[in-house]
Amino acid sequence: MTVEIREVAKTRRELKKSVKFRIDNYKGNDCYVPPLIFDEVNTLRPKGNPAFDFCEAQTWMAYRDNKPVGTITGIINHVANQRTGVETVRFGFVDFIDDDEVVDALFKTVEDWGRAHGCTEIVGPLGFTDMDPEGMLIEGFDRLSTQATIYNHPYYPTHMERMGFEKDADWVEFRVTTGDKVPDRYVRIAEIVAKRYDLRVVKYTSRKKLKADYGQEIFQLINKAFDNLYGYTPLTERQIQHYISMYLGILRLELVTLIVDKNDKLVAVGITIQSFSRDFQKCRGRIFPFGWVHILRGLYGKNDVVDLMLIAIDPEYQGKGVNAMLFNDLVRIYIKNGYKWAETNIELETNAKVQAQWEYFDYEQHRRRRSFRKGL
Repeated sequence: MTVEIREVAKTRRELKKSVKFRIDNYKGNDCYVPPLIFDEVNTLRPKGNPAFDFCEAQTWMAYRDNKPVGTITGIINHVANQRTGVETVRFGFVDFIDDDEVVDALFKTVEDWGRAHGCTEIVGPLGFTDMDPEGMLIEGFDRLSTQATIYNHPYYPTHMERMGFEKDADWVEFRVTTGDKVPDRYVRIAEIVAKRYDLRVVKYTSRKKLKADYGQEIFQLINKAFDNLYGYTPLTERQIQHYISMYLGILRLELVTLIVDKNDKLVAVGITIQSFSRDFQKCRGRIFPFGWVHILRGLYGKNDVVDLMLIAIDPEYQGKGVNAMLFNDLVRIYIKNGYKWAETNIELETNAKVQAQWEYFDYEQHRRRRSFRKGL
């Protein structure tokens, strides 16, 4: 039977079909963590995502016998292309059944769309920006995913290679055992660094005050710290305000650590959250009617896993041991709350400095994901 590709209108109703297919494609898989449907739909809508200020995007769905069998989104990030000098179309938010005809039709559609917009290469899976999940899972299919990363079936990378895609970049992930105390070396380094550079730890108990004092500065620091990373595009003012509203209001504040200098200027931030993976699985992507109960249980209930969502250090202080100050504070809180393991989420395989942070802990590298590239 012939595969039919249909363009998805940028409305909540139509985009929801794409997101629901992606969730249904993993029915019965105990490692897959579904996204929240409303959040995913907003990411794909111009009205819900300020990245559309500098991106173009289009979502398609594949049907066979009027039944959905795949979906994909093409994205052109004009700022990223200007920074690299390469006209690239990204593919992302992609899922499909294990069928050559379906996969070929989906990717041909994005490739043709990219060519029509002057693109010479295709790369992915990537989102609009680094704030979206990125990288196709190629190792660790038997490990529970996190809410911040992509999970996909093992047949996905096989299809990428069959279509002529090649490795562009790899990310690795680690599961770190928190232990029963902060490593002595981290304690010593934290004390030395704090004294040498006149730095101190700042904690908040009020989300409103955190937003007012450092909401803007946190994301400005992210722009500075991540500027040279693979595929990064600086967050705009509209994006910063969007993410301040989206994320800072739901954080468990004891899991957020700020490091400031003598003038109260932010030089480092560590944002971690308790794992929501099992709670999101129970929600199946829905907040209503009862999904919110699982989210609240995840936010305030007991858990033994914490996710390291974001560590950002001002380039001026990188390599000077400031990360020891962050973990000297955070690991104590992990131990107090019974978090036995920490998920690092993605780190570029070439980022040896970041990976060196874990050498004083027991850890395992348990997942790997890849961005693929091909000429058009």
